[in-house]
Amino acid sequence: MPISTTVQAILDRIDTQTPRMGDVKKIAAEIKKDHSLAHDLWATGRYGPRLVAIMIMDKGRLTQDAIETFTEDMATHTPDQRDKLSELLLANQLMKSKKTIALLDSWQDHPSPILRRLFWYHQGRLRWMGKVPVDNAPQLLAAIDTSMQGEDPQVQWAMNFAAGWIGVYEPAHRPTCIAIGKKLGLYKGDPVSRGCTPNYLPEFIAMEVEKRT
Repeated sequence: MPISTTVQAILDRIDTQTPRMGDVKKIAAEIKKDHSLAHDLWATGRYGPRLVAIMIMDKGRLTQDAIETFTEDMATHTPDQRDKLSELLLANQLMKSKKTIALLDSWQDHPSPILRRLFWYHQGRLRWMGKVPVDNAPQLLAAIDTSMQGEDPQVQWAMNFAAGWIGVYEPAHRPTCIAIGKKLGLYKGDPVSRGCTPNYLPEFIAMEVEKRT
């Protein structure tokens, strides 16, 4: 498929594989919204243009089928790029309208691990942003307790992330979150970069709670 002059001009301004987010945001801010151009940029298959594409999409035109196609394409990228693309889609598009939030809430058991990951990441992000919803924590924690151990690693991380922030921001459920962490032992003893919080739930919750007291 031939590349249009508009797409080529954007490719000339951005590193297609290791772009700086500052460059991505600057280009997206200049374009604002252009759903057709977003599709053209996405069709290049390159990481940098796909970041720009996500930022200039029209959330009102995102359907379940379109999102599923995008996530199938994301799976062709490296894990770090895949996660960045999906998280950018979540933050810049999916969390911005009631229609796409309703889609998000339906993905807990979706066949796509990327969409399952987004379901759980969204639940954790709500708490992290101080937007605790109507109390669905018992149902979430029951699912985490029974299925996190056998999940795809990318989904497993997001389930752990959700449990961690439930434990931090919903004190009534904190003992359950800590007990799940001890029972499963996920991420226990994993090396942690300086200044970062461990993923092991008992340690994560203790450290994040202490920061807020």
